[in-house]
Amino acid sequence: MVDNNRLKTVIDGGHPLTGDYSADAVEAAAQGHLVDLEEDVETVSGNDIFEAVVPADYVALSDREASLFHAIISMESVRVIGPNVRAALVRMFTGATATLAALAALQTRDVSHFQKERLGRVRVGDVQRARA
Repeated sequence: MVDNNRLKTVIDGGHPLTGDYSADAVEAAAQGHLVDLEEDVETVSGNDIFEAVVPADYVALSDREASLFHAIISMESVRVIGPNVRAALVRMFTGATATLAALAALQTRDVSHFQKERLGRVRVGDVQRARA
């Protein structure tokens, strides 16, 4: 269930990119669910990291680097906001532009304004109740 007071505050504050929300509840709900923002991701799976690496870049790792890489991807959950993992991966794949870009992309995810505000699924009726 949506917290109507919180939703009202978010709607009254406007969308960070597009400004004021529409006075029409249908349009306002659609605006809030438009995926046009990014937020930082705290953790990803080891498999996500493995899938981001270009196979040729993996093959080029030294034995020591490969051992550390295996230790990282074997973790169930990897803190990508932590400096140690990030620094280790950057050192391993220095010069591997495609791999570094794919790994960097794991650090954020695309979200809507309502998702970023942790409002959940906001429906037209929720917008109407929040504005009442």
